[in-house]
Amino acid sequence: MTVSIVLFTSDLRLHDNPSLRAALHEADRIVPLFVHDDALRDTGFAVPNRRAFLADCLEDLDSGLRKRGGRLVVRAGDVAEEVRRVVKETGVGRVHVAAGVSRYATGREGRLRAALEGTGCELAVHDAVVTALAPGEVLPSGKDHYAVFTPYFRRWAAAGVRDFVAAPRKVRVADVTSDPVPKRAEISGVSPGLDTGGESAGRRRLRAWLNGGVADYENGQNDVAGDATSRLSPHLHFGTVSAAEVIHEANREGSPGAQAFVRQLAWRDFHHQVLAARPDAAAHDYRARGDRWRSNAKEITAWTEGRTGYPFVDAAMRQLRHEGWMHNRGRLVVASFLTKTLYVDWRVGARHFLSLLVDGDVANNQMNWQWAAGTGTDTRPNRILNPVIQGKRFDPRGAYVRRWLPELADVPDRWVHEPWKLPDGDRAAVDYPEPVVELAEARARFEQARDV
Repeated sequence: MTVSIVLFTSDLRLHDNPSLRAALHEADRIVPLFVHDDALRDTGFAVPNRRAFLADCLEDLDSGLRKRGGRLVVRAGDVAEEVRRVVKETGVGRVHVAAGVSRYATGREGRLRAALEGTGCELAVHDAVVTALAPGEVLPSGKDHYAVFTPYFRRWAAAGVRDFVAAPRKVRVADVTSDPVPKRAEISGVSPGLDTGGESAGRRRLRAWLNGGVADYENGQNDVAGDATSRLSPHLHFGTVSAAEVIHEANREGSPGAQAFVRQLAWRDFHHQVLAARPDAAAHDYRARGDRWRSNAKEITAWTEGRTGYPFVDAAMRQLRHEGWMHNRGRLVVASFLTKTLYVDWRVGARHFLSLLVDGDVANNQMNWQWAAGTGTDTRPNRILNPVIQGKRFDPRGAYVRRWLPELADVPDRWVHEPWKLPDGDRAAVDYPEPVVELAEARARFEQARDV
């Protein structure tokens, strides 16, 4: 009897999983394995929201495998050592795993190779499982990655994505011990509005999106009150839905909205290929600007708590705390506010986001923060998003602000994004802070510090 391991990482699905398909194709039985890796926990990346969503994903994955005659094998410890133990227990001939781009993912691959030396077991690393195109699949002449999105997107779109594969009908699992599958209820500190994880939930959301919202995405993607986005980012992060399948399905839908949505998925691949080529960008400026960052603890706390005095910023930050998710327009505005208006190091914001975001991964989080800070790939590094103008443009009636800032529920539309302009008597009745900084003053400070 031949046995292979499929080591699930950021591909927690049965549909369109090339690693799983390869393991099933070559072996009589497989070990569908997930390891709660000590190395990942020690990085601080295993925060409550992602742990809870992950628990949902693993429970759903186990359920899907059981419907096919199998089950999920769960272990905890050092991932390389746990894999090596399973190899010895079952005589595994090959371990299949999806490729990743973070330092953790590439380090895990190296540790697996070292652990498997002398066992007679091979490691097979599969590209284009986590992303639609593998990092490095399209390259500019003489360079190791694209630093500008538009030419990357042209090449990305022309290359096309791989065909997707069906979920298996039958899964036969080798006899091996497993820890219990974790439950969300066992995890404390979870945001009360956190969405449900798992492939079943992800596929329901994908189908609803393709049948409804995607056609209007081009016009509605910045409607923060209408929340006219797919909400698929957590499922893409955990791999409960496949980026390749999503793109195929969106292209089949064919509307301008679907094409605009596909472009956003290309941005995801773009950031992964940047980080693959420049892994230091997870912690260091991709393009240094000579910044002399400020560090005002009071202002940073006001930002994290949603008490800056700028309603659009504060609404987005409170949404993040409640849901473990934030609308993309909100992410742009709060990141610009922290790095340009308060002139605080982007790493402070990136860490806070990763402490709460259910979809927080290193490539998209860090590179988007660098884009907002002007230290990344943005071709206009000194742009500043005015939070008042952004609020009036993308939340003109203040519905989003009122949803997350109930203290502004009775403020008239004309003042909801500038409550400090309320008549004195009305202002005194509103329990909402004054702005932490005046915008013109902050702009002048930033431009002087950045030598604009």
